[in-house]
Amino acid sequence: MSRFIVGTGRCGSTLLSRMLAMSPEVLSLFEFFTGLDGAQRFDAAPIDGERFADLVTAEQPFVTAVVRREYEVEEIVYPFERGRYRRGDTLPWLLVTMIPRLTDEPDALFAELEQFARSRPTAAPADHYHALFDWLTGKIGRKCWIERSGSSVEYAADLYRLFPEARFVHLHRDGAEVALSMREHHAYRLPIALLYDAPVADGRRPSEMEAVDVNCTPSADDPISLILQARPSAEYYGRYWSDQIVRGYAGISRIAGERFMECSFEELVREPRRELAKIAGFFGIGDGAWIDEAARMVRGVPPLRAGTLDAAERARLEEACAPGRSLISGAL
Repeated sequence: MSRFIVGTGRCGSTLLSRMLAMSPEVLSLFEFFTGLDGAQRFDAAPIDGERFADLVTAEQPFVTAVVRREYEVEEIVYPFERGRYRRGDTLPWLLVTMIPRLTDEPDALFAELEQFARSRPTAAPADHYHALFDWLTGKIGRKCWIERSGSSVEYAADLYRLFPEARFVHLHRDGAEVALSMREHHAYRLPIALLYDAPVADGRRPSEMEAVDVNCTPSADDPISLILQARPSAEYYGRYWSDQIVRGYAGISRIAGERFMECSFEELVREPRRELAKIAGFFGIGDGAWIDEAARMVRGVPPLRAGTLDAAERARLEEACAPGRSLISGAL
């Protein structure tokens, strides 16, 4: 059985992945799919091992652009101080967070993964993914894998098409709180500003600037730097959250009911043992002492931030979140 946790960005799914990784059975795959080339990752056409390896060993340009400007991104756990790569280098996506969470020697495991991928015969991408995940699971010494990526709710239908036997947990969190978390997150601030043409640091919008190239040389006033310096109104991030939910539920509706489970982040942090036991049962994972250990990772319900906004900005944020909230409410 394939297992996925889907959600928007900043919904708390990183915490849930870390909790499930406490199970001695589970290989938790952090952020595998979301950083792969969106035009290729779910293509049905067979590809050979060379093309598959090129797909899974490439960089994620937005992350590279942010790191080169010396902004912190909490998901990046690659050990720059002792690894092959340095800040400013083109860091392969799988070395950003997934592989460093599996081993203390991420460069070595990445090299083995690339060799395995290149040795694969021509096959459909789904077969390549299954083989790669099974290889990693055996190498790390676990029994099953669970993949979790930020913003994956948007492509839940694609995952279901490639993995029709899979089970899916959708972790959702209040849209206003997600939006305010995204606004503080540099790797989200950049694509959301471009997507919604949000004002940048000098008051212009990306559409009013010269061609915005994520590969441009960093400087104090290059377009990417100006975007990252800005703090657009929270409504832009609320729109992004809501649009993700709307697109996601259009795909979720295709997933058979017994293969899909809703989970609230707020309930997860209020009752972690109860919610973890439910998720473990749904995924067919054995319970045990690991649930108590994982539950201790919760440090209480995070403080709410929407109430700190002025009335006008909060009203715009609430309006932006309304379509997504309505869909989640109807699904519960």
